[in-house]
Amino acid sequence: MIESLLIANRGEIACRIIRTARALGVRTIAVYSDADAGSRHVALADVAVRIGPAPPRDSYLSIPALLSAARASGAVAIHPGYGFLSENAEFAAACAAAGIIFVGPPAPVIASMGSKSAAKEAMHRSGVPVLPGYHGAGQSIDELEAAGLRVGFPLIVKPSGGGGGKGMQIVETADALRGALEAARRIAERSFGDATLLLERYLPRPRHVEVQILADTHGRVLHLYDRDCSVQRRHQKLIEEAPAPGIPAEARARLHEAAITVARSIGYVNAGTVEFLYADGEFWFMEMNTRLQVEHPVTEAVTGLDLVEWQLRIAAGEPLTFSQSEVRCDGSAVEARLCAEDPANDFAPSVGRLDSLTWPAARDGVRVDAGFVAGSSVPADYDSLLAKVIAWAPARPAALARLARALDEVRTTGVTTNANWLARALRTASLRAGPVSTRFLADEAAALADPALDASVSARAAMVAAAVIAHADARDAGIAQSPWQVRDSFRVGMPAVRRVTLLAGNAPIDVTVVRGPAAHELTAMLDGTKCVMRWHDVAGQAAGVELDARQHRVEWQRVALTLHLWIDGTYWRYLEPDERASRSAAAAVAGELTARLPGTVTRVLVAAGDEVSEGQPLLVVEAMKMEHTIRAPYAGRVERVCHAAGERVVEGARLVDVTPRN
Repeated sequence: MIESLLIANRGEIACRIIRTARALGVRTIAVYSDADAGSRHVALADVAVRIGPAPPRDSYLSIPALLSAARASGAVAIHPGYGFLSENAEFAAACAAAGIIFVGPPAPVIASMGSKSAAKEAMHRSGVPVLPGYHGAGQSIDELEAAGLRVGFPLIVKPSGGGGGKGMQIVETADALRGALEAARRIAERSFGDATLLLERYLPRPRHVEVQILADTHGRVLHLYDRDCSVQRRHQKLIEEAPAPGIPAEARARLHEAAITVARSIGYVNAGTVEFLYADGEFWFMEMNTRLQVEHPVTEAVTGLDLVEWQLRIAAGEPLTFSQSEVRCDGSAVEARLCAEDPANDFAPSVGRLDSLTWPAARDGVRVDAGFVAGSSVPADYDSLLAKVIAWAPARPAALARLARALDEVRTTGVTTNANWLARALRTASLRAGPVSTRFLADEAAALADPALDASVSARAAMVAAAVIAHADARDAGIAQSPWQVRDSFRVGMPAVRRVTLLAGNAPIDVTVVRGPAAHELTAMLDGTKCVMRWHDVAGQAAGVELDARQHRVEWQRVALTLHLWIDGTYWRYLEPDERASRSAAAAVAGELTARLPGTVTRVLVAAGDEVSEGQPLLVVEAMKMEHTIRAPYAGRVERVCHAAGERVVEGARLVDVTPRN
């Protein structure tokens, strides 16, 4: 077994690798950038080595820095995790040249799958089905546009050297093709250092199905069954499950055999995943990920195998000790990727300090792979993945329900997450009924919408929020140091009436709260709507609340002027306004559009003096490895563009001023 292991990664995957390595008695070495100095993976490892400043190119993507850290710490092997340099053939070759074991396939194997274009050509020659498309050497925009017209529409444009869905563009018409090609090339150059693009016929409603492979250095290649990863947003997987549901036995057997053919044809070694598009019993090769996948825990849950352990054993030269017939697939497992992002704000990344954080309670059938704890900082320099929550059960419906309940238990303040959105997705009728296509988000837009968009639900949540504030203030009145601090709404000979003003976003909400004759009875009124609440089992910042004769669980945290509220697990956030908040709201109304988080302006689409319509794109900012389009909040005139393309912007920086059209 390997004696010492450097993990060339960060976040939850670094923590995950450390857990298995420690169980095997392997000394673990973490690396960190300046942005990650206080991170969980640094605290968990036996040794931690700084490798550079926050930008990935100067730290986690720096081969010299990583090799220097390996030499300084006495690492025998390097595990790349996923992302960063995990599929970089140059890195694997550099490790070999330095006499360090690379936990993954050899450099030539990585290179053979590194170009999607070359890989598809090779698989076509091996008899593995591939979609029609263009994988040619002619890469000028004119040549690509001509090829796209020959392939036909709809088609998808992909960076050949990329992964994770970055840069992919779906093109429905000829008019949109050139712009999509230019956008994909720009992202490919910036993200992967390779501007090569490929084109493929786009299947409108496919499933994303993949097969996990293990291959040792002794010639044994096995599959560990399959996974479905069709729930995606912008080609980024969000919910994955094993085994893939609803695939006939005959098609499943062909799928597994095709994956093994792919692995054998390139001499694959270690853990890898072969990805396919699947529709109506047929499938087509997409790519092979020559690394561990984010979703590997669902395979571990149904097979009982530790994939990281087998990666280390294979890298150490050990043979697989079981045959294909001994690989079991027991029950069903589902994983949700919990990310620091705001679904109500077009999934904009959320960065900052996790002021408080509670993961689901540990219990049978629920697993949490987390890279963050309360007090951790979520930097803007890397992707937004905080943790993965995995649930297993003997049958798929129970696994889905168990995972949704676990997500209901997630509590964070300081950073917004997609936990509630994921729980809503797991409870949709279509996902519960069986397999869904990659069109799931579009098909279920109404079911996945933020509950704040429902006027009646939003109004009741605001009334509960106001009641929480009034209740907490009244409860705290007994410890006030002077009469001027008491906020219990006391009136001589009259009901105790309290007016509470909240900000939901920039919208002010005025709620009237009246204390009832019973100690824990409150009535809230908003715009003529009334909600009667009876509080019981009040403990700390949680209570059982009867709302209009129905029982609910309400939890809250009041941090400075912000109220964080959970009603039956659904999260709401309100601000108790002060002068500073009022100024911010006024600025937003005046048309000041600001950066949601630090990033780089990649495109400016308007100029001062331009007339714009509501929703029109104004500029594009890249942050946390994604492009975010800033749109006009209303029709008006652009008064000033504050930044040029290529400029870095800090969080809160003013981007553009728009005056509303009268």
